[in-house]
Amino acid sequence: MIFIELVLQNFGPYCGRQIINLNPKIDAKNSSPIILLGGMNGGGKTTLMDAIRLALYGQRAQCSTRGNLSYNDFLTQCVNSQTDPTEDTRIELAFEHIENDKPVQYRIVRRWTINPKDGKDQLGILDANEWLDTALANIWDEYIENLLPLGISNLFLFDGEQVKELAEQESPPLIVVDAIRGLLGLELAERLGVDLEILVNRKRKELADTKELAVLEEIEQTLNLQQDEYQEIENKLKALTENLEDVEKKQQEALNKFISEGGKIAGDRSQLEKQKHERNAESESARLAMRELAADVLPLALIEPLLNAAYLQGEKEFRHQQAKTAQDLILQRDQRLIDLIHQLAIADDQVDQIHKFIDHENQSLEQDTTGETWLLADTETLHQLDNVIHHYLLYTKKTAQDKLTLLQTQEEEIIAIERQIQTAASPEDYQRLVDELQEAQKEVGEAKANCEIAKRRLYELEIEIRNTKKSLETYTDTNIKRQNKEHIIISAAKVQETLKIFREKLTLRKLNKLEVEVTECFRYLLHKSDLVHRVAIDTNTFSLSLYDLNGQPVPKHRLSAGEKQLLAIAFLWGLARVSGRRLPVAIDTPLGRLDSSHRGNLIERYFPSASHQVILLSTDTEIGKKEVETLRENEAIAREYLLKYDSSTRQTTVIENQYFW
Repeated sequence: MIFIELVLQNFGPYCGRQIINLNPKIDAKNSSPIILLGGMNGGGKTTLMDAIRLALYGQRAQCSTRGNLSYNDFLTQCVNSQTDPTEDTRIELAFEHIENDKPVQYRIVRRWTINPKDGKDQLGILDANEWLDTALANIWDEYIENLLPLGISNLFLFDGEQVKELAEQESPPLIVVDAIRGLLGLELAERLGVDLEILVNRKRKELADTKELAVLEEIEQTLNLQQDEYQEIENKLKALTENLEDVEKKQQEALNKFISEGGKIAGDRSQLEKQKHERNAESESARLAMRELAADVLPLALIEPLLNAAYLQGEKEFRHQQAKTAQDLILQRDQRLIDLIHQLAIADDQVDQIHKFIDHENQSLEQDTTGETWLLADTETLHQLDNVIHHYLLYTKKTAQDKLTLLQTQEEEIIAIERQIQTAASPEDYQRLVDELQEAQKEVGEAKANCEIAKRRLYELEIEIRNTKKSLETYTDTNIKRQNKEHIIISAAKVQETLKIFREKLTLRKLNKLEVEVTECFRYLLHKSDLVHRVAIDTNTFSLSLYDLNGQPVPKHRLSAGEKQLLAIAFLWGLARVSGRRLPVAIDTPLGRLDSSHRGNLIERYFPSASHQVILLSTDTEIGKKEVETLRENEAIAREYLLKYDSSTRQTTVIENQYFW
């Protein structure tokens, strides 16, 4: 199957008629698998996926924006906002597939107005010659189920959110499980088992007498009532769960409001006041310590230069006094030396030289002893002054500076605490915020309790239904079977047992093949080829388990977020390959949280090989300049489009032969 062309007319953000050629054939001889459509978030990429689903399946389509809307409301919602009420909204999807060993082409046309007639679209199926095939349109749902069954369509038309959900959950979501069952053919055996049970019940009624029929009908009526109640409680639980989500959101909003309007700070006011009191006490302690320092030697720091000058002057006078004392002794010694020289009868010229030398030295010594002496400090006083200047005063100044820094820090903290107290809500506002928060918490508690009650009732009903079914089987076994062992009833039981064995063996055989395909795909996409040797799939939950080369389990938490996404993609890829169907693959926002290495593997290995036709809907941050150049170099892209969204008009235009780069 190949999608040839998609036409959108007044659909979603696409105003007017816009045509997108999806044919991977470039010319008669050449083709490339990838059709690349680029667009920013909100630019209409998901709308294209919805258009393909809507064209194929109509009212049964699982579109992203439908939610719980009726089909009529959903079609009305899809009409472009600028569309004239009299104009049609139209989707056309042309595709080609092999029928009776020959290629045939059809064009699906769905059109409607703002208020669709009978709440439905008008479906037309055109053949290659644009002739309307009314007969095919009447059985279209059955026909498309043979080409691309709705149950497995999500394996071929999926988005990044689906991959993300599949990657983060331990077991696949229900929609993927249903697709797997459809792909493996398990629903056929289950459906046959249900049909056989219906047939057996009919035969039981036919064979039972009046009394037994009444008892049998009473048991069946009880079973129907229990099943109806179960369905009602299940629907109620769904509504209660949605209500729980709403009240939890309301609770979060109340909490945010409580915090933003100062409720939290008001609740902590006493603690803040205590902190402020402690800081004030610490500040006062620092001030007291500074006053004690000021009462000691700290004020001398103001005249520190004068103290230094006095100390120097004292030392200078002390040295003068020492020199003067030494001068008297030296003069006496000089006189004795001269007397000795005269006695030794030394030559007169030499005596004169000695006299000159002694006179010169005495003059120098005399200069050292001259100077003003006004301080008259003794040695003990100089020593005390030295200790004050070079020890006590330095320590006191450092201590004072530390206390001053501490005081500044405490004052800044006091100011910050006062600001917090000022932003606190008033007592009246605080009480209002507390009441609102408590009311929201009360609603959450009640919603959780209601959900729990509904879940408990569902559990009780499950037991009651199981017991009723057992009673039905027991009654039939002990009464009807004993009275009449018709061939159909006996054979049906055997067939059901055979079906059970067949289903188990079919599941194992199919899953073994699927495990091989998923393992091969994952190892092909993963750049760390030695991390996982085998991927195993649980037969009941279809959850994945990983094993290394030695057969030891590899915990999923060892995988990075990107590797988990690659595993999810490998799972979807393996399912598509096992299906044996040559179908197009369309991927919305394909790269998610992958790093550059994993992106490269996906770009080079998965996209060109995922199918014969791969439609990629990407933003500029997913398939960027580097990635698109790689795809172009590998000749993997057949066509490129840019979805250009005008935020002022809220309209999207499709530009052909263009991407972001």
